[in-house]
Amino acid sequence: MKIIIAGAGDVGFHLAKLLSNESKDTYVIDSDAKKLKYIDDHLDVITLKGDATSLSSLKDVGIANADLILAVTESQNTNLTIAALSKKLGVKKTIARISNTEFLTTKEINFVEVGIDYMISPEYLASKEIETLLNESVFNDKIEFEKGAINILGARLSSKSPLVDKTVQEAKETFSDIDFITISLKRENQVETIIPRGNTVFKHHDQVYFSVPQHAVDKIYKLIGKQKIGIKDVMILGGSKIGQKAAKSLCDNNFNVKLIENKRDKAFELADSLCDTLIIQGDGRNVELLEEEAISKMDAFVAVTGNSETNIMSCLVAKSKGVKKTIALVENMDYINISQTIGIDTLINKKLLAASAIFKHVRKGKVLALANLHNVDAEVLEFFVRRNTKVTQHPIKDIKLTKKAVFGGVVRKGEALMTFGDFQIQPGDRAIVFCLPEAIGEVEKLFNN
Repeated sequence: MKIIIAGAGDVGFHLAKLLSNESKDTYVIDSDAKKLKYIDDHLDVITLKGDATSLSSLKDVGIANADLILAVTESQNTNLTIAALSKKLGVKKTIARISNTEFLTTKEINFVEVGIDYMISPEYLASKEIETLLNESVFNDKIEFEKGAINILGARLSSKSPLVDKTVQEAKETFSDIDFITISLKRENQVETIIPRGNTVFKHHDQVYFSVPQHAVDKIYKLIGKQKIGIKDVMILGGSKIGQKAAKSLCDNNFNVKLIENKRDKAFELADSLCDTLIIQGDGRNVELLEEEAISKMDAFVAVTGNSETNIMSCLVAKSKGVKKTIALVENMDYINISQTIGIDTLINKKLLAASAIFKHVRKGKVLALANLHNVDAEVLEFFVRRNTKVTQHPIKDIKLTKKAVFGGVVRKGEALMTFGDFQIQPGDRAIVFCLPEAIGEVEKLFNN
């Protein structure tokens, strides 16, 4: 499979990194020699310096025999142009990164007709991520599959968690009345992601991920040692596109929202467009302003300014004032894995979300969905199970699944089922698998004929 990435920024680099793990025939084109040099030094992909809107550059990279082009530069117009030109030159599929979310919902323009097969908006994905996280207040990560039939929930174990000092096997036996699979954990001050086995011991402060059917979600609170808290009052710092979209969506779902925007003109614009949101014009870094606006009475604080450090520091201030849930938007992907270490509930990165949304289009084995967890370098994939595939030929305990992956359950005719030893996966199931990046290719083989 030949894939061309137009744009060597954060999204392009992350996509190239994912693809290089699987020895894909991957090309990255960009006009910035410094960015290409960095990719050359770190990844096993082919780079080409050039303008991806140039017909000659596209021909030089072999666009006519490519399977997919991912147009992910910082410019929406450039991406749309690249996708349209590439389609005319013979590429099979095009995906463009956009910023204007109107394009995702309009029925007036058929973008496929002009050569754009799929569009991804990082801002839209980030706003939806914020809404999902606020709807599950105690968990710092949540991914839904099949409309919530199966949920991946991430949380940090408190000292009150009954799991602490128990093995995974002991936990399952002790809480046999709760349907859950422990799919991953991240230990405090350790970089490695642990795929738990029966003898893996839970520790205080572990960041643990569970796969849980919808009916068992509320029971997981008992396992992590925390009580469910209601979130009603939310303060958003920053009137960016993400802040606007998040505020509108939250107000539509009956949250009480205050939004702080520093620029006066922007604040007045927001007041006109967000009728149900209380807009405050001021510097959100000013602790006195936050106190005047009753930050201590807020249930959640969401910082989405264009400055990562401002977002992180303001969330730490909110935490110190007793806010239950904090979410910070960060541009630097290196920050993603430190949220719990520094005391913020969740750090989100819109470029990482975009890369994950795009990456499912290059997966094999009938992948229906793909998602990244916030605090671990791994992926959760949803496969449609076809007939005569290896995964259907033996019970779970007899499938030779790499130790770098674990089954997280299946959805069968709308019902979520947990996949333990004697469970047999059947054709037509939608299977959830958690795996480290280097194991994805091996896992896909189980779902291919």
